[in-house]
Amino acid sequence: MSYPEDLQYTKDHEWVRLADGTAEVGVTEYAQAQLGDVVYVELPAVGQTIAAGDAFGSIESVKAVSELFAPVSGEVVAVNDEVTAHPERVNQDPHGTWMIRVRVAGASADLLDSAQYQALVG
Repeated sequence: MSYPEDLQYTKDHEWVRLADGTAEVGVTEYAQAQLGDVVYVELPAVGQTIAAGDAFGSIESVKAVSELFAPVSGEVVAVNDEVTAHPERVNQDPHGTWMIRVRVAGASADLLDSAQYQALVG
């Protein structure tokens, strides 16, 4: 698996793309492979404030339910309704499928770059 260099990653297997004070958040190729077929995604409401490291939603597959953890702190400014309507998109294109957009109020101190994340997941 290769991990895009324009993304940063958490040890909980979320990715974040930072641009102009906004962060797009999704799950990594590794995460979706471990989960298997994704059947349900629960995301927060627009306007909700999230804190880095805290759970902001959940992702359910045929194997398990896992929490989604925020890589940054801030206010949710958009939710990808396409993902909630078609959760299988996470399996089809995990690094191209964002789940939430956040107006960043603070970044996580422990974000990994592509090479560090690749080393983490082997």
